[in-house]
Parts: sequence; structure tokens; C-alpha cells
Amino acid sequence: MFTTKPESGKNVTKLVEGVSDARTPSPATFAPRSPRLSTTKMVPSIIGEDLTITGNVTSKGEIQVDGEIQGDIHCSSLLIGEKSQVTGEVVAEDIVVRGRVVGSIKGLRITLQGPSRVEGDIFHQSLAIEQGAYFEGKSRRSDNPMAEMKAPSTNGSASFGSHSTERSPSVSSPSLPPVAAE
Repeated sequence: MFTTKPESGKNVTKLVEGVSDARTPSPATFAPRSPRLSTTKMVPSIIGEDLTITGNVTSKGEIQVDGEIQGDIHCSSLLIGEKSQVTGEVVAEDIVVRGRVVGSIKGLRITLQGPSRVEGDIFHQSLAIEQGAYFEGKSRRSDNPMAEMKAPSTNGSASFGSHSTERSPSVSSPSLPPVAAE
């Protein structure tokens, strides 16, 4: 209402939003932000150390597992932490394993780091196994391991990820004792 003209060289503070002139630049903190602008780097979904999930986990983004999952995991990027345990099939484009996985792993780029322990088959395009990592199973390189998981076997059932402790009657090994399940 009553204003005095500021002396030249002094800053003017305006209280009305949206009104500005050449002497008062609007601060960058009030710029409108769209949540879709920063989709290049998504925040990972974190399964904490104290969390146990029984069932399948699916995400379009990144998952970091520090707890325990008893089920399959499907996502775009996966980090299995040092104290974590996963029992089931793991499918992702990028997989870094530091913890324990019991089941098959399918991914484009798979890294088994030093403290990792994997018991199961790995289907990959690129596989790196660091010194100190434990891997018990088969490794099979494929140009597209993600497509292999969707291809059913000849009898119509999927053969990947199924584990059985029963012995086939046509296979006998008298020199080896039967394997006890954990």
C-alpha cells in the first residue's frame, strides 16, 4: 500500500508469488518439479535385515535385499547383500550377489562377489566370479538368458528352477550314499 522507492543498488523482497522484475530473480528452490523428470535413477526398494518375505517379489526397478526371501525375485536390477539369504529363482538384468542364494539365477550381467554363496544354476550373458565367492552348480552362457526362462520344455512344464531331492529310478549309484536334504 504505502511503499517507498528503494535506493539504487538495494535488493527488493517481494511477498507476492509469481511477480518479479529484472532486479529480483526468483530462487531456484521454488521452481516446479515434476516427479517424472528424474526417472533415470530410481531409489531401490530395500528389504531390511530384520525382514523375512515368504512369497514372490516383483519390481520394475531396483531391489536391494538385506533380509531373507523365500520365493522368486523378478526385477530389473538386484543387489543381494552380505547378510541376506534368498531361496528361490532370481531373474534380473543386473545381479550382484554378496549373500546366499539357493536356486537358479538368470540375468544378463551377474557378479558373484567375495562373500557370496550360490547353490544353483546360473544362466547369464556375462558372469564375473570374484576370489572368495562360493558357487556350486552349472553355469550356462546365453545371448539372451532372459528369453530362456520363458521358453517351456517339451513336456509343457518349465524346467528351470525346479529342484528335487528324490532320485530318479533309472539312475543308480551304489558307490555313493544318498544325499540328505538340509
